[in-house]
Amino acid sequence: MSRYFAVGPVSRLVRHQAAIAVFAAVIAILPARPAAARGPDNIADVAEQVIDAVVNVSTSQKIDAHIGNLPDLPPGSPMEKFFEDFFKHHRGEGGDQDQDEPRRVNSLGSGFIIDPSGLVVTNNHVIDGADEINVILNDGTKLKAELVGKDTKSDLALLRVHADKPLHAVKFGDSDKLRLGEWVIAIGNPFSLGGTVTAGIVSARNRDINSGPYDNYIQTDAAINRGNSGGPLFNLNGEVIGINTAIISPSGGSIGIGFAIPSDSAMPVIDQLQKYGEARRGWLGVRIQEVTDELAESLNLGTPRGALVAGVDDKGPAKPAGIQPGDVVVKFDGHDIKEMRDLPRIVADTPVGKEVDVVVIRKGKEETHKVTIGRLKEDAKVASADDKKDNPPPEKSVVQKTLGLELSSLTDDLRHRFKIRDNVKGVLVTGVDPNAANDAPDKHLAPGDVIAEVQYQAVNTPADLQKRVDQLRQQGKKVAVLLVANGDGETRFVALSLQ
Repeated sequence: MSRYFAVGPVSRLVRHQAAIAVFAAVIAILPARPAAARGPDNIADVAEQVIDAVVNVSTSQKIDAHIGNLPDLPPGSPMEKFFEDFFKHHRGEGGDQDQDEPRRVNSLGSGFIIDPSGLVVTNNHVIDGADEINVILNDGTKLKAELVGKDTKSDLALLRVHADKPLHAVKFGDSDKLRLGEWVIAIGNPFSLGGTVTAGIVSARNRDINSGPYDNYIQTDAAINRGNSGGPLFNLNGEVIGINTAIISPSGGSIGIGFAIPSDSAMPVIDQLQKYGEARRGWLGVRIQEVTDELAESLNLGTPRGALVAGVDDKGPAKPAGIQPGDVVVKFDGHDIKEMRDLPRIVADTPVGKEVDVVVIRKGKEETHKVTIGRLKEDAKVASADDKKDNPPPEKSVVQKTLGLELSSLTDDLRHRFKIRDNVKGVLVTGVDPNAANDAPDKHLAPGDVIAEVQYQAVNTPADLQKRVDQLRQQGKKVAVLLVANGDGETRFVALSLQ
Protein backbone atom coordinates (compact mmCIF):
# COMPACT_ATOMS: atom_id res chain seq x y z
CA MET A 1 0.00 0.00 0.00
CA SER A 2 2.70 2.47 0.97
CA ARG A 3 4.69 1.77 -2.17
CA TYR A 4 1.57 2.34 -4.31
CA PHE A 5 0.70 5.62 -2.64
CA ALA A 6 4.31 6.81 -2.59
CA VAL A 7 4.48 7.03 -6.36
CA GLY A 8 1.92 9.84 -6.38
CA PRO A 9 2.14 13.41 -5.16
CA VAL A 10 2.55 13.91 -1.42
CA SER A 11 -0.81 15.62 -1.19
CA ARG A 12 -2.44 12.46 -2.60
CA LEU A 13 -0.66 10.32 -0.01
CA VAL A 14 -1.85 12.58 2.78
CA ARG A 15 -5.42 12.49 1.55
CA HIS A 16 -5.36 8.68 1.44
CA GLN A 17 -3.83 8.43 4.93
CA ALA A 18 -6.57 10.70 6.28
CA ALA A 19 -9.24 8.64 4.55
CA ILE A 20 -7.79 5.45 6.02
CA ALA A 21 -7.84 6.93 9.50
CA VAL A 22 -11.48 7.96 9.13
CA PHE A 23 -12.42 4.55 7.74
CA ALA A 24 -10.69 2.81 10.67
CA ALA A 25 -12.57 4.98 13.14
CA VAL A 26 -15.90 4.15 11.51
CA ILE A 27 -15.14 0.44 11.51
CA ALA A 28 -14.27 0.60 15.21
CA ILE A 29 -17.73 1.85 16.18
CA LEU A 30 -19.70 -0.47 13.87
CA PRO A 31 -21.21 -3.65 15.35
CA ALA A 32 -19.45 -6.90 14.61
CA ARG A 33 -20.41 -8.41 11.23
CA PRO A 34 -22.84 -11.34 11.61
CA ALA A 35 -21.34 -14.77 11.04
CA ALA A 36 -23.92 -15.50 8.35
CA ALA A 37 -22.59 -12.57 6.32
CA ARG A 38 -19.14 -14.17 6.29
CA GLY A 39 -20.58 -17.56 5.47
CA PRO A 40 -22.08 -20.23 7.71
CA ASP A 41 -19.85 -21.72 10.39
CA ASN A 42 -21.53 -25.15 10.33
CA ILE A 43 -20.69 -26.23 6.77
CA ALA A 44 -18.07 -28.61 8.15
CA ASP A 45 -20.56 -30.04 10.65
CA VAL A 46 -23.17 -30.64 7.94
CA ALA A 47 -20.63 -32.21 5.59
CA GLU A 48 -19.41 -34.54 8.33
CA GLN A 49 -22.98 -35.50 9.15
CA VAL A 50 -24.06 -36.44 5.61
CA ILE A 51 -20.98 -37.38 3.62
CA ASP A 52 -21.25 -41.11 4.30
CA ALA A 53 -24.63 -41.13 2.51
CA VAL A 54 -23.13 -39.67 -0.68
CA VAL A 55 -21.84 -42.26 -3.14
CA ASN A 56 -20.02 -42.53 -6.43
CA VAL A 57 -21.95 -44.23 -9.21
CA SER A 58 -19.73 -46.18 -11.61
CA THR A 59 -21.16 -47.56 -14.85
CA SER A 60 -19.84 -49.49 -17.79
CA GLN A 61 -21.32 -50.49 -21.11
CA LYS A 62 -20.26 -52.27 -24.26
CA ILE A 63 -20.14 -50.25 -27.45
CA ASP A 64 -19.52 -51.38 -30.98
CA ALA A 65 -15.97 -50.51 -31.94
CA HIS A 66 -16.63 -51.16 -35.64
CA ILE A 67 -16.24 -48.35 -38.14
CA GLY A 68 -19.90 -47.61 -37.53
CA ASN A 69 -18.57 -44.52 -35.76
CA LEU A 70 -18.16 -42.84 -39.14
CA PRO A 71 -20.11 -39.62 -39.62
CA ASP A 72 -23.31 -39.79 -41.64
CA LEU A 73 -22.35 -39.35 -45.29
CA PRO A 74 -24.29 -39.71 -48.53
CA PRO A 75 -23.82 -43.17 -50.12
CA GLY A 76 -20.84 -43.16 -52.44
CA SER A 77 -19.47 -39.91 -51.01
CA PRO A 78 -15.74 -39.45 -51.76
CA MET A 79 -15.29 -38.54 -48.07
CA GLU A 80 -16.49 -42.01 -47.04
CA LYS A 81 -13.19 -43.62 -48.07
CA PHE A 82 -11.23 -40.80 -46.38
CA PHE A 83 -12.91 -41.30 -42.99
CA GLU A 84 -12.65 -45.09 -43.27
CA ASP A 85 -8.90 -44.87 -43.83
CA PHE A 86 -8.61 -42.30 -41.01
CA PHE A 87 -10.32 -44.53 -38.43
CA LYS A 88 -8.36 -47.60 -39.55
CA HIS A 89 -5.11 -45.68 -39.17
CA HIS A 90 -5.90 -44.60 -35.62
CA ARG A 91 -7.00 -48.11 -34.63
CA GLY A 92 -3.88 -49.63 -36.11
CA GLU A 93 -3.23 -51.06 -39.54
CA GLY A 94 -2.93 -54.76 -40.09
CA GLY A 95 -6.52 -55.79 -39.62
CA ASP A 96 -6.23 -56.79 -35.93
CA GLN A 97 -9.55 -58.50 -35.23
CA ASP A 98 -9.62 -57.13 -31.67
CA GLN A 99 -9.96 -53.64 -33.10
CA ASP A 100 -13.48 -54.47 -34.27
CA GLU A 101 -14.54 -56.26 -31.09
CA PRO A 102 -17.02 -54.49 -28.78
CA ARG A 103 -15.22 -52.55 -26.05
CA ARG A 104 -16.27 -51.34 -22.62
CA VAL A 105 -16.65 -47.68 -21.74
CA ASN A 106 -16.72 -46.56 -18.11
CA SER A 107 -18.19 -43.42 -16.60
CA LEU A 108 -18.65 -41.97 -13.14
CA GLY A 109 -21.35 -39.90 -11.51
CA SER A 110 -22.78 -39.26 -8.07
CA GLY A 111 -25.74 -40.38 -5.98
CA PHE A 112 -27.01 -40.56 -2.43
CA ILE A 113 -28.63 -43.14 -0.14
CA ILE A 114 -32.22 -42.42 0.94
CA ASP A 115 -32.91 -45.65 2.83
CA PRO A 116 -30.62 -47.72 5.10
CA SER A 117 -31.71 -50.84 3.21
CA GLY A 118 -29.81 -49.57 0.15
CA LEU A 119 -31.97 -47.31 -2.04
CA VAL A 120 -29.81 -44.88 -4.02
CA VAL A 121 -30.96 -41.87 -6.04
CA THR A 122 -29.05 -40.57 -9.06
CA ASN A 123 -29.66 -39.01 -12.47
CA ASN A 124 -31.02 -41.09 -15.31
CA HIS A 125 -28.32 -39.78 -17.64
CA VAL A 126 -25.67 -41.16 -15.28
CA ILE A 127 -26.82 -44.76 -15.73
CA ASP A 128 -28.53 -44.56 -19.13
CA GLY A 129 -27.47 -47.44 -21.38
CA ALA A 130 -25.25 -49.04 -18.72
CA ASP A 131 -24.73 -52.80 -18.72
CA GLU A 132 -23.26 -52.75 -15.24
CA ILE A 133 -23.77 -50.30 -12.36
CA ASN A 134 -21.71 -50.15 -9.19
CA VAL A 135 -22.07 -47.91 -6.15
CA ILE A 136 -18.92 -46.92 -4.28
CA LEU A 137 -19.42 -45.84 -0.67
CA ASN A 138 -17.43 -43.13 1.05
CA ASP A 139 -15.22 -45.74 2.76
CA GLY A 140 -14.34 -47.29 -0.62
CA THR A 141 -16.71 -50.27 -0.43
CA LYS A 142 -17.91 -51.24 -3.89
CA LEU A 143 -21.44 -52.67 -4.21
CA LYS A 144 -23.17 -53.96 -7.31
CA ALA A 145 -26.38 -52.03 -8.00
CA GLU A 146 -29.61 -53.02 -9.71
CA LEU A 147 -31.88 -50.56 -11.44
CA VAL A 148 -35.23 -50.18 -9.67
CA GLY A 149 -36.66 -47.64 -12.10
CA LYS A 150 -35.85 -44.58 -14.16
CA ASP A 151 -37.63 -41.59 -15.66
CA THR A 152 -36.21 -39.74 -18.64
CA LYS A 153 -38.46 -36.67 -18.36
CA SER A 154 -37.31 -35.78 -14.85
CA ASP A 155 -33.82 -37.31 -15.38
CA LEU A 156 -34.10 -39.40 -12.22
CA ALA A 157 -33.15 -43.01 -11.50
CA LEU A 158 -33.48 -45.22 -8.43
CA LEU A 159 -30.96 -47.97 -7.66
CA ARG A 160 -30.77 -50.70 -5.03
CA VAL A 161 -27.66 -52.15 -3.41
CA HIS A 162 -27.31 -54.92 -0.84
CA ALA A 163 -24.90 -54.44 2.06
CA ASP A 164 -24.00 -56.49 5.13
CA LYS A 165 -25.18 -53.70 7.45
CA PRO A 166 -27.60 -50.76 7.35
CA LEU A 167 -26.26 -47.88 5.32
CA HIS A 168 -26.10 -44.24 6.31
CA ALA A 169 -29.07 -42.45 4.69
CA VAL A 170 -30.20 -38.84 4.33
CA LYS A 171 -33.68 -37.33 4.24
CA PHE A 172 -35.34 -34.95 1.84
CA GLY A 173 -36.16 -31.42 2.92
CA ASP A 174 -38.76 -28.96 1.67
CA SER A 175 -37.35 -27.18 -1.38
CA ASP A 176 -40.41 -24.96 -1.52
CA LYS A 177 -39.13 -23.16 1.59
CA LEU A 178 -35.82 -22.23 -0.02
CA ARG A 179 -35.05 -18.52 -0.14
CA LEU A 180 -32.85 -16.68 -2.59
CA GLY A 181 -29.43 -16.21 -1.05
CA GLU A 182 -29.79 -19.20 1.28
CA TRP A 183 -26.63 -21.25 1.75
CA VAL A 184 -26.48 -24.74 0.24
CA ILE A 185 -23.86 -27.49 0.09
CA ALA A 186 -23.10 -29.81 -2.84
CA ILE A 187 -21.29 -33.10 -2.35
CA GLY A 188 -20.31 -35.41 -5.17
CA ASN A 189 -17.74 -36.94 -7.45
CA PRO A 190 -16.52 -34.17 -9.80
CA PHE A 191 -13.87 -35.30 -12.28
CA SER A 192 -13.74 -38.62 -10.34
CA LEU A 193 -12.60 -36.84 -7.18
CA GLY A 194 -15.03 -38.49 -4.78
CA GLY A 195 -16.30 -36.90 -1.58
CA THR A 196 -15.88 -33.33 -2.79
CA VAL A 197 -17.72 -30.66 -0.79
CA THR A 198 -18.57 -27.25 -2.25
CA ALA A 199 -20.79 -24.49 -0.90
CA GLY A 200 -22.70 -21.55 -2.34
CA ILE A 201 -26.08 -19.91 -2.29
CA VAL A 202 -29.43 -20.36 -4.00
CA SER A 203 -29.10 -18.02 -6.98
CA ALA A 204 -32.60 -18.52 -8.37
CA ARG A 205 -35.60 -20.81 -8.28
CA ASN A 206 -38.05 -22.18 -10.84
CA ARG A 207 -35.50 -22.01 -13.67
CA ASP A 208 -36.54 -23.31 -17.10
CA ILE A 209 -33.48 -24.45 -19.07
CA ASN A 210 -35.48 -26.17 -21.83
CA SER A 211 -34.31 -29.63 -20.87
CA GLY A 212 -37.79 -31.12 -20.52
CA PRO A 213 -41.50 -30.44 -20.03
CA TYR A 214 -41.27 -30.17 -16.23
CA ASP A 215 -38.29 -27.84 -15.78
CA ASN A 216 -38.33 -26.23 -12.34
CA TYR A 217 -34.67 -26.08 -11.38
CA ILE A 218 -32.89 -24.58 -8.41
CA GLN A 219 -29.95 -22.47 -9.63
CA THR A 220 -26.89 -22.34 -7.39
CA ASP A 221 -23.38 -20.94 -7.54
CA ALA A 222 -22.00 -23.83 -5.48
CA ALA A 223 -19.33 -25.41 -7.69
CA ILE A 224 -20.86 -28.26 -9.71
CA ASN A 225 -18.75 -30.02 -12.32
CA ARG A 226 -18.79 -33.10 -14.50
CA GLY A 227 -19.27 -36.06 -12.20
CA ASN A 228 -21.48 -34.15 -9.76
CA SER A 229 -24.57 -35.28 -11.68
CA GLY A 230 -26.95 -37.19 -9.44
CA GLY A 231 -25.37 -35.89 -6.25
CA PRO A 232 -27.28 -34.11 -3.48
CA LEU A 233 -27.66 -30.43 -2.73
CA PHE A 234 -28.10 -29.95 1.03
CA ASN A 235 -29.49 -27.16 3.15
CA LEU A 236 -27.74 -26.29 6.41
CA ASN A 237 -29.96 -28.77 8.28
CA GLY A 238 -28.38 -31.63 6.34
CA GLU A 239 -31.55 -32.25 4.29
CA VAL A 240 -31.50 -32.93 0.54
CA ILE A 241 -33.30 -30.05 -1.14
CA GLY A 242 -32.02 -30.70 -4.67
CA ILE A 243 -30.38 -33.22 -7.00
CA ASN A 244 -27.54 -31.73 -9.03
CA THR A 245 -28.11 -32.40 -12.69
CA ALA A 246 -26.82 -29.73 -15.09
CA ILE A 247 -24.43 -26.81 -15.52
CA ILE A 248 -23.94 -23.99 -17.96
CA SER A 249 -20.29 -23.92 -18.96
CA PRO A 250 -18.37 -23.33 -22.20
CA SER A 251 -15.42 -25.32 -20.84
CA GLY A 252 -17.08 -28.16 -18.92
CA GLY A 253 -15.97 -26.71 -15.59
CA SER A 254 -18.00 -24.73 -13.08
CA ILE A 255 -18.55 -21.05 -13.80
CA GLY A 256 -21.00 -20.67 -10.93
CA ILE A 257 -24.19 -21.61 -12.79
CA GLY A 258 -25.43 -25.03 -11.74
CA PHE A 259 -28.91 -26.52 -11.63
CA ALA A 260 -30.57 -29.00 -9.28
CA ILE A 261 -33.94 -30.77 -9.41
CA PRO A 262 -35.96 -29.51 -6.41
CA SER A 263 -36.72 -32.15 -3.79
CA ASP A 264 -40.44 -31.34 -3.97
CA SER A 265 -40.42 -32.28 -7.67
CA ALA A 266 -38.18 -35.32 -7.21
CA MET A 267 -39.90 -37.02 -4.28
CA PRO A 268 -43.18 -37.97 -6.05
CA VAL A 269 -41.20 -39.42 -8.96
CA ILE A 270 -38.88 -41.38 -6.68
CA ASP A 271 -41.85 -42.79 -4.74
CA GLN A 272 -43.39 -44.00 -8.00
CA LEU A 273 -40.11 -45.49 -9.21
CA GLN A 274 -39.93 -47.44 -5.96
CA LYS A 275 -43.55 -48.66 -6.22
CA TYR A 276 -43.94 -49.20 -9.95
CA GLY A 277 -40.50 -48.99 -11.53
CA GLU A 278 -41.75 -46.06 -13.61
CA ALA A 279 -43.24 -42.60 -13.20
CA ARG A 280 -47.04 -42.43 -13.38
CA ARG A 281 -48.02 -38.85 -14.03
CA GLY A 282 -51.34 -37.12 -13.88
CA TRP A 283 -53.11 -36.16 -17.11
CA LEU A 284 -55.65 -33.42 -17.72
CA GLY A 285 -56.12 -33.93 -21.44
CA VAL A 286 -55.66 -30.40 -22.73
CA ARG A 287 -53.24 -28.60 -25.00
CA ILE A 288 -52.21 -25.24 -23.65
CA GLN A 289 -50.38 -22.12 -24.71
CA GLU A 290 -48.98 -18.97 -23.19
CA VAL A 291 -51.28 -16.05 -22.42
CA THR A 292 -49.70 -13.07 -24.19
CA ASP A 293 -50.50 -9.41 -23.54
CA GLU A 294 -52.75 -9.33 -26.60
CA LEU A 295 -54.61 -12.48 -25.61
CA ALA A 296 -55.00 -11.25 -22.04
CA GLU A 297 -56.61 -8.05 -23.32
CA SER A 298 -58.98 -9.95 -25.60
CA LEU A 299 -59.91 -12.39 -22.82
CA ASN A 300 -60.53 -9.60 -20.30
CA LEU A 301 -57.86 -10.99 -17.98
CA GLY A 302 -56.12 -7.75 -17.18
CA THR A 303 -52.53 -8.88 -16.74
CA PRO A 304 -51.33 -12.05 -18.52
CA ARG A 305 -51.67 -15.10 -16.27
CA GLY A 306 -52.69 -18.72 -16.32
CA ALA A 307 -52.60 -21.27 -19.13
CA LEU A 308 -54.82 -20.86 -22.18
CA VAL A 309 -56.57 -24.07 -23.27
CA ALA A 310 -55.98 -24.34 -27.02
CA GLY A 311 -57.52 -27.79 -27.43
CA VAL A 312 -59.24 -30.55 -25.46
CA ASP A 313 -58.59 -34.26 -25.98
CA ASP A 314 -61.86 -36.07 -26.75
CA LYS A 315 -60.77 -38.99 -24.56
CA GLY A 316 -59.22 -36.94 -21.76
CA PRO A 317 -60.52 -36.09 -18.28
CA ALA A 318 -61.07 -32.40 -19.11
CA LYS A 319 -63.72 -33.11 -21.76
CA PRO A 320 -66.44 -34.60 -19.52
CA ALA A 321 -65.62 -32.00 -16.86
CA GLY A 322 -66.73 -29.25 -19.25
CA ILE A 323 -63.38 -27.55 -19.90
CA GLN A 324 -63.34 -25.93 -23.34
CA PRO A 325 -60.88 -24.32 -25.76
CA GLY A 326 -60.57 -20.67 -24.85
CA ASP A 327 -60.71 -21.30 -21.11
CA VAL A 328 -57.81 -19.91 -19.11
CA VAL A 329 -56.76 -22.16 -16.21
CA VAL A 330 -55.81 -19.88 -13.30
CA LYS A 331 -55.91 -22.38 -10.43
CA PHE A 332 -55.46 -26.16 -10.23
CA ASP A 333 -56.09 -28.16 -7.06
CA GLY A 334 -55.51 -25.07 -4.94
CA HIS A 335 -52.30 -24.07 -6.74
CA ASP A 336 -52.19 -20.73 -8.55
CA ILE A 337 -51.21 -21.06 -12.21
CA LYS A 338 -49.13 -17.95 -12.75
CA GLU A 339 -47.82 -18.91 -16.17
CA MET A 340 -48.36 -21.62 -18.75
CA ARG A 341 -45.49 -23.90 -17.73
CA ASP A 342 -46.78 -24.17 -14.14
CA LEU A 343 -49.76 -26.28 -15.21
CA PRO A 344 -48.02 -29.35 -16.77
CA ARG A 345 -45.72 -29.72 -13.76
CA ILE A 346 -48.52 -29.46 -11.18
CA VAL A 347 -50.81 -31.80 -13.13
CA ALA A 348 -48.00 -34.33 -13.55
CA ASP A 349 -47.40 -34.37 -9.78
CA THR A 350 -51.11 -34.97 -9.04
CA PRO A 351 -52.02 -38.58 -8.12
CA VAL A 352 -53.91 -40.47 -10.82
CA GLY A 353 -57.59 -40.79 -9.92
CA LYS A 354 -57.70 -37.77 -7.63
CA GLU A 355 -60.65 -35.39 -8.08
CA VAL A 356 -59.48 -31.78 -8.18
CA ASP A 357 -61.00 -28.34 -8.62
CA VAL A 358 -59.88 -26.55 -11.77
CA VAL A 359 -60.64 -22.83 -11.83
CA VAL A 360 -60.91 -21.27 -15.29
CA ILE A 361 -61.81 -17.89 -16.68
CA ARG A 362 -64.32 -18.19 -19.53
CA LYS A 363 -65.41 -15.05 -21.37
CA GLY A 364 -64.32 -12.89 -18.47
CA LYS A 365 -66.08 -14.93 -15.77
CA GLU A 366 -64.55 -17.36 -13.29
CA GLU A 367 -65.82 -20.96 -13.22
CA THR A 368 -64.83 -24.04 -11.21
CA HIS A 369 -64.86 -27.51 -12.75
CA LYS A 370 -64.25 -30.81 -10.96
CA VAL A 371 -61.90 -33.11 -12.85
CA THR A 372 -60.84 -36.67 -12.05
CA ILE A 373 -57.19 -36.85 -13.10
CA GLY A 374 -56.22 -39.55 -15.59
CA ARG A 375 -52.87 -41.17 -16.22
CA LEU A 376 -50.52 -39.72 -18.80
CA LYS A 377 -49.48 -42.23 -21.43
CA GLU A 378 -45.82 -41.48 -22.03
CA ASP A 379 -45.85 -43.04 -25.50
CA ALA A 380 -49.08 -41.40 -26.69
CA LYS A 381 -48.72 -39.73 -30.06
CA VAL A 382 -51.10 -37.83 -32.28
CA ALA A 383 -51.74 -39.78 -35.46
CA SER A 384 -50.38 -38.05 -38.54
CA ALA A 385 -52.37 -37.35 -41.66
CA ASP A 386 -52.05 -39.72 -44.60
CA ASP A 387 -48.86 -38.75 -46.40
CA LYS A 388 -49.39 -39.02 -50.15
CA LYS A 389 -46.67 -38.27 -52.64
CA ASP A 390 -48.89 -37.70 -55.66
CA ASN A 391 -49.98 -34.20 -54.69
CA PRO A 392 -51.95 -32.39 -57.37
CA PRO A 393 -50.50 -29.16 -58.75
CA PRO A 394 -51.22 -25.99 -56.77
CA GLU A 395 -54.46 -24.31 -57.72
CA LYS A 396 -55.51 -20.68 -57.80
CA SER A 397 -58.19 -20.83 -55.12
CA VAL A 398 -57.64 -17.67 -53.09
CA VAL A 399 -60.92 -15.79 -52.92
CA GLN A 400 -60.20 -13.13 -50.31
CA LYS A 401 -57.43 -11.29 -48.52
CA THR A 402 -57.72 -9.81 -45.04
CA LEU A 403 -55.55 -9.27 -41.98
CA GLY A 404 -52.48 -9.88 -44.12
CA LEU A 405 -53.71 -13.38 -44.98
CA GLU A 406 -54.75 -15.05 -48.22
CA LEU A 407 -57.83 -17.16 -47.48
CA SER A 408 -59.86 -19.85 -49.20
CA SER A 409 -62.77 -22.12 -48.43
CA LEU A 410 -61.73 -25.72 -47.78
CA THR A 411 -62.26 -27.99 -50.77
CA ASP A 412 -61.44 -31.67 -51.26
CA ASP A 413 -58.55 -30.74 -53.51
CA LEU A 414 -57.12 -28.32 -50.96
CA ARG A 415 -57.51 -30.86 -48.14
CA HIS A 416 -55.53 -33.32 -50.23
CA ARG A 417 -52.88 -30.78 -51.17
CA PHE A 418 -52.28 -29.54 -47.61
CA LYS A 419 -52.95 -32.91 -45.91
CA ILE A 420 -55.85 -31.61 -43.81
CA ARG A 421 -58.06 -34.12 -42.05
CA ASP A 422 -61.78 -34.31 -42.84
CA ASN A 423 -62.80 -33.34 -39.29
CA VAL A 424 -60.93 -30.00 -39.48
CA LYS A 425 -63.39 -27.22 -40.32
CA GLY A 426 -62.84 -23.54 -41.06
CA VAL A 427 -61.12 -21.17 -43.48
CA LEU A 428 -57.84 -22.20 -45.08
CA VAL A 429 -54.78 -19.94 -45.00
CA THR A 430 -53.09 -20.21 -48.39
CA GLY A 431 -50.62 -17.38 -47.98
CA VAL A 432 -49.22 -14.77 -45.58
CA ASP A 433 -48.20 -11.32 -46.77
CA PRO A 434 -44.64 -10.73 -45.45
CA ASN A 435 -45.19 -6.98 -45.77
CA ALA A 436 -48.53 -6.85 -43.97
CA ALA A 437 -49.02 -3.73 -41.86
CA ASN A 438 -50.32 -5.75 -38.92
CA ASP A 439 -48.37 -8.45 -37.06
CA ALA A 440 -49.51 -11.42 -39.17
CA PRO A 441 -45.98 -12.22 -40.45
CA ASP A 442 -44.75 -12.62 -36.85
CA LYS A 443 -47.48 -14.99 -35.66
CA HIS A 444 -46.11 -18.18 -37.26
CA LEU A 445 -49.17 -18.56 -39.47
CA ALA A 446 -48.46 -20.54 -42.63
CA PRO A 447 -50.21 -21.98 -45.67
CA GLY A 448 -52.10 -25.06 -44.56
CA ASP A 449 -53.30 -23.56 -41.28
CA VAL A 450 -57.07 -23.45 -40.84
CA ILE A 451 -58.87 -20.65 -38.98
CA ALA A 452 -61.73 -22.35 -37.15
CA GLU A 453 -62.98 -19.42 -35.04
CA VAL A 454 -62.69 -15.66 -34.87
CA GLN A 455 -63.28 -14.28 -31.38
CA TYR A 456 -64.93 -17.57 -30.33
CA GLN A 457 -67.35 -17.73 -33.26
CA ALA A 458 -67.01 -20.44 -35.89
CA VAL A 459 -66.21 -19.38 -39.48
CA ASN A 460 -66.54 -21.61 -42.54
CA THR A 461 -65.84 -19.27 -45.46
CA PRO A 462 -63.64 -16.24 -46.08
CA ALA A 463 -66.82 -14.18 -46.19
CA ASP A 464 -67.75 -15.39 -42.68
CA LEU A 465 -64.31 -14.43 -41.46
CA GLN A 466 -64.41 -10.97 -43.05
CA LYS A 467 -67.88 -10.31 -41.60
CA ARG A 468 -66.69 -11.23 -38.12
CA VAL A 469 -63.60 -9.00 -38.47
CA ASP A 470 -65.79 -6.09 -39.57
CA GLN A 471 -68.04 -6.60 -36.52
CA LEU A 472 -65.05 -6.50 -34.17
CA ARG A 473 -63.76 -3.31 -35.75
CA GLN A 474 -67.20 -1.70 -35.36
CA GLN A 475 -67.12 -2.69 -31.68
CA GLY A 476 -63.82 -0.84 -31.29
CA LYS A 477 -61.74 -3.99 -30.82
CA LYS A 478 -58.04 -3.64 -31.56
CA VAL A 479 -57.23 -7.37 -31.61
CA ALA A 480 -58.99 -10.45 -32.98
CA VAL A 481 -58.40 -13.82 -31.35
CA LEU A 482 -58.24 -16.63 -33.92
CA LEU A 483 -58.53 -20.33 -33.15
CA VAL A 484 -56.10 -21.89 -35.61
CA ALA A 485 -55.82 -25.61 -36.42
CA ASN A 486 -53.11 -27.51 -38.22
CA GLY A 487 -53.78 -30.36 -40.60
CA ASP A 488 -54.03 -32.89 -37.77
CA GLY A 489 -56.60 -30.79 -35.93
CA GLU A 490 -54.29 -29.52 -33.18
CA THR A 491 -55.40 -26.02 -32.27
CA ARG A 492 -53.85 -22.89 -30.82
CA PHE A 493 -54.97 -19.32 -30.30
CA VAL A 494 -53.43 -16.45 -32.23
CA ALA A 495 -54.09 -12.77 -31.51
CA LEU A 496 -53.94 -10.59 -34.65
CA SER A 497 -54.03 -6.81 -34.72
CA LEU A 498 -57.07 -5.32 -36.48
CA GLN A 499 -55.24 -2.05 -37.16
